[in-house]
Amino acid sequence: MKELNIREMRANIGRLDELVAAEGELVISRRGQPIARVLPMSFHRQPPDHADLRQRTALLQSASGDLIRAERDER
Repeated sequence: MKELNIREMRANIGRLDELVAAEGELVISRRGQPIARVLPMSFHRQPPDHADLRQRTALLQSASGDLIRAERDER
């Protein structure tokens, strides 16, 4: 990770791609406070495994219809 202030970022705008490739992540700061993060694109992102997501999601304690009725009746 490399931290750049606004002035350094403007001076290096033409080679941001090289900086990101070399550093992996750039943090842009203004007056010492981080304001943005530049990350490389991930072209080989795997789609989520729905079976795994379902397995990690906690089951509801009551039926969905009951929750919807209770929410509707509160208004």
